[in-house]
Amino acid sequence: MRMRLGCRLSFDLPAPTPMILLLNVHYSRASDLERPDLLVTDPAVTIEAYRDGFGNWCNRLMAPAGILTLSTEGIIRDAGLSDPVDQSARQHPVEHLPSEVLGFLLPSRYCESDVLSDFAWQTFNLAPQGWQRVQAVCDFVHHHVRFGYEHSRPTRTAVETLNEGIGVCRDFTHLAIALCRSLNIPARYCTGYISDIGQPPPYAPMDFAAWMEVYLNDRWWVFDPRNNDIRFGRVLIARGRDAADVPLAHSFGRHQLKGFEVWIEEIGDTSPPQSPDRPV
Repeated sequence: MRMRLGCRLSFDLPAPTPMILLLNVHYSRASDLERPDLLVTDPAVTIEAYRDGFGNWCNRLMAPAGILTLSTEGIIRDAGLSDPVDQSARQHPVEHLPSEVLGFLLPSRYCESDVLSDFAWQTFNLAPQGWQRVQAVCDFVHHHVRFGYEHSRPTRTAVETLNEGIGVCRDFTHLAIALCRSLNIPARYCTGYISDIGQPPPYAPMDFAAWMEVYLNDRWWVFDPRNNDIRFGRVLIARGRDAADVPLAHSFGRHQLKGFEVWIEEIGDTSPPQSPDRPV
């Protein structure tokens, strides 16, 4: 299937401000892009692209004072398959894990796995190791945390999410990651697009989403504690230890978000795509 995806963000900046943006489809999906989702700015500014320490594609720029609008739009081809599932996927003993995944066992800014260790073992010790234990974590987080945009707080940590029982998708993900790491299961934070393909209406307004990948059976697997179901049309933007590593937009100065829009939708294979008029 073919999907149109993109975003438009508008910021009001009181002074010239350096910014870093992670808004482009992950390099692992580059060969699927029929039309690249290039970053465009209004007004036009010089953009420098680079790869961060996790391999994510980043853009840096100097935003002028005033209103700056950032937008992307691309066409991506997708096999139309759901998130893969293997309930027999085994958990590796720590001493047998590849060295490159060990960093995803450690506590991080938003995922205090050391603080949650006792709670995690008391709660999930009886769950079978491997896929079933990760699913038990996702089931717990999905039912324990109440979703609502009104509950969004950019500094909320996994421990605070557990204690408060509220949050948005990044909070669900941070708590699930921290619990998995406490149980010696490598877990990393992902951000990107999740489509409504295959979901019953009504559809909520589209937004960027967060989920996690865990290392089982010699590979990384997608788990989504916020939705806790199987999705189609999931498109990765960036991976890291937690949201601190992969902010969609990071400004080195004051700013106010004035407009925010995200879209991902299936389109036909025969008719040429038409970019919709999307006012900020």
